[in-house]
Amino acid sequence: MHTRPIRFLRRGQLVSLGNVTPTQTLLDLLRDELHCTGTKEGCGEGDCGACTVVLGELDASAGDNAIKYRAINSCIRLAQSVDGLALWTAEDLAQDPLIQAVEPQAEPSELHPVQEALVQCHGSQCGFCTPGFVMSLFGLYQNQVGQGQGVTREQAVEALSGNLCRCTGYRPIFDAAQRMGELPRQQVNEAELAQRLRAIQPDAAPAAASDAPGYLAPTTLQGLLQARAAHPQAQLVAGCTDVGLWITKQHRQFEQVLDLTRTAELRRVEHYPHHLAIGAAVTLTEAFEALVADRPQLHRFASRFAGLPVRNSGTLGGNVANGSPIGDSMPLLIALGAHVVLMRWEAGRGRQAGRIVHREFPLEQLYTGYRQNVMRPDEVLAWIKVPRPQTGELLRAYKISKRQDDDISAVCLAVRLQLQDGQVQSASIGVGGVAATPVRASATEAALRGQAWQPASVQQAAEVLRSEFSPISDMRASSAYRREVLGNLLQRLWLDSQGLSTIDLQRLDPATLDLTFQAPKVAA
Repeated sequence: MHTRPIRFLRRGQLVSLGNVTPTQTLLDLLRDELHCTGTKEGCGEGDCGACTVVLGELDASAGDNAIKYRAINSCIRLAQSVDGLALWTAEDLAQDPLIQAVEPQAEPSELHPVQEALVQCHGSQCGFCTPGFVMSLFGLYQNQVGQGQGVTREQAVEALSGNLCRCTGYRPIFDAAQRMGELPRQQVNEAELAQRLRAIQPDAAPAAASDAPGYLAPTTLQGLLQARAAHPQAQLVAGCTDVGLWITKQHRQFEQVLDLTRTAELRRVEHYPHHLAIGAAVTLTEAFEALVADRPQLHRFASRFAGLPVRNSGTLGGNVANGSPIGDSMPLLIALGAHVVLMRWEAGRGRQAGRIVHREFPLEQLYTGYRQNVMRPDEVLAWIKVPRPQTGELLRAYKISKRQDDDISAVCLAVRLQLQDGQVQSASIGVGGVAATPVRASATEAALRGQAWQPASVQQAAEVLRSEFSPISDMRASSAYRREVLGNLLQRLWLDSQGLSTIDLQRLDPATLDLTFQAPKVAA
């Protein structure tokens, strides 16, 4: 198999490797090829965070020498995808010459402030998961402390949402997250790093050449669509948080991979008066930031979508195209009235030049069955268009799962209502976990439309919602549980709309609760 060498920076130095197969993971590359065994293999599916590393890339939108830092799971990240990037593991922080002290220290430490804080706060127990915690904290350090800002407890909790501590030692780790900003600061020499990154940026991959390598990563939209037309059998990836599981758990191999995350046009979020256009290569982190900027009430749902390392790698386009019935973004997007834009390359005839052809339709019309859709073999899901909020909009998205962080939904419900004078003018409801595909609850929408927004109509609509679907029973929940929860969540929406906070554990203030023990009364 013809493969191109990949080049990336580690400890500020160029690493160049050949014969990297399309499906080799970054974790296997680190441990087997570079003998970097400090990065641990835990779950092999992006759940535990033991394999977390940090990637750095040029961020032209923030300045000439700006670097974007992202903690990601190396176990489900393809090694070829780090071509042209900077990479840090837990073994690199104290040995990278580009990480320099900002001010002199009375007693210089041999450790990075992240590592020193974990030592001081006793944040390492058995130690297996510690390298992953170090790297998630390093990502937080670069994005917060490196910018002259402190770290709050809430930021620490979110940054570590993808890391599992098997020894239940979270409190000292959270303490370390806040302590690291108090230690003598170190920062990456970003001007030097940016210069070295520019020198290794990959060229556009060939699209239709017969000797095309096994891993294609076109940098332009036209190049991507031409590559898709020439290689419709190639496995399309956009973050690889799903395909990575096929490789690590199902041991699937792909002769050719087409990666759309280098396509410049699809890495953007474009803002228009009436909608957002989110490119298919936009990470989940950046996509949700754009959605939350328009609708702040989605912040909690976005943070529960997955752990931060998964959101930093995965893309909104990939989640939608994969079409899992328990994918969390689709119920929300259905409720928001999102459309998808599919694109393909149509070759010219005679002297006519080729052209890009596209079609657009509501997102729920994309799916035809379990993980099946209407896309042609030569088509790519390129854009997701999300309408902007309107006056009178009531929006909530609820995720029910066994774990608070980094877990898959048993049920997901997103509801958007337009209210006027206490009446439901329109309703849009997306549901996940109840059918073979993400679905719209059309009957429940009809039951709410035109009704007064009051307990009686909500109760009636909740019964319609419970009966509208026939979910299966599986390891996450029974069919009866899913139906019952659906109706309960609609009733919860009513309570939320009335400002009742005691139904939400995260909004409870312990200081306001009466925890005084009341002895039971005993009859004489």
